[in-house]
Amino acid sequence: MKGNRVFRRLSISTLGASGLLLFLVLIFVFFQSHEAVTVKENPQVISRDGFWEVYFSNPEGPESDTLRGGPDAQLVEAMDTAQFSIDMAMYHLNLWSVRDALIYAHQRGVEVRVITDSAYKDELEILSLQEAGIQVVEDRRPSLMHHKFVVIDRNEVWTGSMNMTLNGAYRNDNHLLRLQSKEVAEDYVREFEEMFVEDRFGASSLSDTPYPELQINHQKVEVYFSPEDQVLKRLLEILGEVDRSVEFLAYALTTDTIGERLLELHRAGVKVRGVVEQSQVLATGSETPRLRKVGLDIRLDTNPASMHHKVFIVDHEIVLLGSYNFTRSAEEKNDENVIILHDPALASQFLLEFERIYQAATP
Repeated sequence: MKGNRVFRRLSISTLGASGLLLFLVLIFVFFQSHEAVTVKENPQVISRDGFWEVYFSNPEGPESDTLRGGPDAQLVEAMDTAQFSIDMAMYHLNLWSVRDALIYAHQRGVEVRVITDSAYKDELEILSLQEAGIQVVEDRRPSLMHHKFVVIDRNEVWTGSMNMTLNGAYRNDNHLLRLQSKEVAEDYVREFEEMFVEDRFGASSLSDTPYPELQINHQKVEVYFSPEDQVLKRLLEILGEVDRSVEFLAYALTTDTIGERLLELHRAGVKVRGVVEQSQVLATGSETPRLRKVGLDIRLDTNPASMHHKVFIVDHEIVLLGSYNFTRSAEEKNDENVIILHDPALASQFLLEFERIYQAATP
């Protein structure tokens, strides 16, 4: 056997009944310990289903001490293989790994373009990109350029709740989704060029996504950008079609109509569970206190940093994710992106992440 498998070949005739029993017990113990080591050495949940991969941050793992090996490592590996283009729209960037990968790509002759929010235009990492000759565009307005996405070679998109920051990758609870699809990449490049080339942000953005709905590997994928594509309307439609259950992880939940819809589902006997970032529970307009008061199972997270997810999981089949907080600003003012995947396999991975956070949260 390979590695640390040290069992010698023994025939049944040389063992006897008690020896055979002992041998089988040893094998069982070995494989159990081997599985435990595998999980420990790979603390991030990673799953693949043909066209997608999903990565979750691991705030309680060894990565948070070393600041190495988080979801950004997977993104950097992909960027290092870029052949001709990398487009990044990132609300906040201060990860050295991502900065270095962008500069390395630029030095290899890859076209690298970056958009950031004006609030973070003076970050050392942003200044380093500009010094290396990479063009960086900022939004120059009070509302947020809140996107968190990267498009590589116009062939794959990386997006989710994670800012490319030390906190985002190593201290907060976050997700990072990789979608390999030329059509989805085209959607995101169109959004990127509205900002980078046409200087359209927020209310001036156009609702002109080339492929707002498509099928990939027989799975339905929907692509939305805010504020132009009425994300809230679509979320309420999905919540209006629930059969069995809704689970959600929300950094912020202040939209009245979402609160009302969750209350309706609860009254109709639908299983509704959620976890909300504790620091946002008492924010102005928060829906959490009133929903908890009437008996909805909404817990408060216990991560000393932030529970930064923005995710709905419906009927264990549909996942809505992205940069979009469940707030009026996200719907009407900020530049945001949302992916809706009708894929039970992806839903199962987010349910595992939900249960991890839910079990640790305060009832």
